[in-house]
Amino acid sequence: MKRIIIATLVVAVTGTMSCTKQQFSDDYVNPKTVARTTVEKQFSGFLSSNLDYVMYKYWNYFVILQNTALPWSQATGVINTQGRYVPGAAAVSDRWSTFYNFLAQYKELLNVYNNKSTDEEKSSKRIYIILATIHFYDQTQKVVDLHGDIPWSEAGLLSTNLGNVQESFAKYDDAAGIYTKMLDDLKGFSDELNTISVSDPIMAILKSQDFINHGDITLWKKYCNSLRIKLLMRVSGVASFQSRVNSEISAILASSANYPVVTSVADKIVINVYNVNSGVNNGTNTGLGADFYKGLIGWGGGDIPSKQLVDFMKANNDPRIPLMFQPGANAGGNYAGLDPTLTSNAQNDLSNGGTLSRYNFNNISQNINIPGMLINSAETYFYISEYYLNNNNDASAKTAYENGVKTSIDYYAFLGNTTVTDPAKATYLASAGVAWAGDNAAKLNLIATQKWINYSVLQPLENWAEIRRLKLPVLTFLPDNTNPQTLPPSRWQYPTNEQTYNAANYAAVKDKDKITTKIFWDVK
Repeated sequence: MKRIIIATLVVAVTGTMSCTKQQFSDDYVNPKTVARTTVEKQFSGFLSSNLDYVMYKYWNYFVILQNTALPWSQATGVINTQGRYVPGAAAVSDRWSTFYNFLAQYKELLNVYNNKSTDEEKSSKRIYIILATIHFYDQTQKVVDLHGDIPWSEAGLLSTNLGNVQESFAKYDDAAGIYTKMLDDLKGFSDELNTISVSDPIMAILKSQDFINHGDITLWKKYCNSLRIKLLMRVSGVASFQSRVNSEISAILASSANYPVVTSVADKIVINVYNVNSGVNNGTNTGLGADFYKGLIGWGGGDIPSKQLVDFMKANNDPRIPLMFQPGANAGGNYAGLDPTLTSNAQNDLSNGGTLSRYNFNNISQNINIPGMLINSAETYFYISEYYLNNNNDASAKTAYENGVKTSIDYYAFLGNTTVTDPAKATYLASAGVAWAGDNAAKLNLIATQKWINYSVLQPLENWAEIRRLKLPVLTFLPDNTNPQTLPPSRWQYPTNEQTYNAANYAAVKDKDKITTKIFWDVK
């Protein structure tokens, strides 16, 4: 088993919100009073700082996802409690503050790198900046897709500003502008990675510090280009981006040698668990005490899939059913999901009756070795299929769609330590609800539905973003008439302490800070 060495971060950097006053005196460490950090150590510390939102951890699933993206995408059954369509304050503030710590670690990496004594040293360690930025942009996209405009370009600079609080309050950057900046830089990185030279001594250290791709530059190229495709398709409905979407995805797909993407389970971009006692883990408890299981099930029943999801998969004899789910204790081998249109009393009776399916314990919720997913081949193929469909290339759209279905099946089989035969995949692809047929609207629904199944509980934020963007698959929710927000929202609001500690900058976005305000790419 490969040993992964994660260096301890030497410099502690405050990352709260968008540089607030909160706990500055307690948390801020003056750079003049601490040991000197290095680019290598800062890189590893930066990667470590967001692990709780990449791996399958209890807090993320119990406090945040179980109450937002999971039921709103109907990957899990929607328990019809009051206020279920309003993001909770704890969910919003914790994810926000963790991201801004992550952002601050990234900005400190840039600070350390830019203060290197010679251009030669900077050149030799340029690779760290490229790789860190790819991962930073991947995680930034998720936060933009939740909130819209966020403090970004000027955020996380407290250490860079030598502790000057007044210089460190950060403006809110326009969400579309952030996407533009990320796409510009990722395009440049995709070319630079084809020509960059990394010395043997630097590569030896990089392999031990990089616990995503272990210094494999080809995998980083695939991460970069697959992320580009995801971001481009996320904004593909926005008129001002459409020319860019077509030209850049066309260029990527025209040259797999220069712009490789993730195309198989083998080259998935994940964070693997090599040792549950290391810092890279999904918790160390097994069985009913597993972090993922406890977070997903919550107060009980949170690991039950939705009726629409299970019914669709059953109707088409989806080979992923036994890989993703297990029958309820009293189900007699039958698979069934929770109906979101029932009253909460009826739902609780069903949940407690033991006839509803659960997400598979061995493969998913109690699998403490499940990799933290960043980019997989199925989602990449589905985005490519949509691109081809939009450009009236039906044959290529079909091929990409079918490849997406097959590699999704392969991934769930991988989690179950088994295989699904090619004839079984072909039979599934020929089933009435899966076969590539109908007009473009019907085919887009096929893509969206398979993407929904693939994301399931493993990539909830991506799932909810795509459902908002495409309005597919069509999901039915029981309105919450006890609350002004009767159906799932369009975004998360900002945490309340932004109004207090970053008041001047918050004032510029206050009028947009409503859960009904759509993210800029949400145009349907």
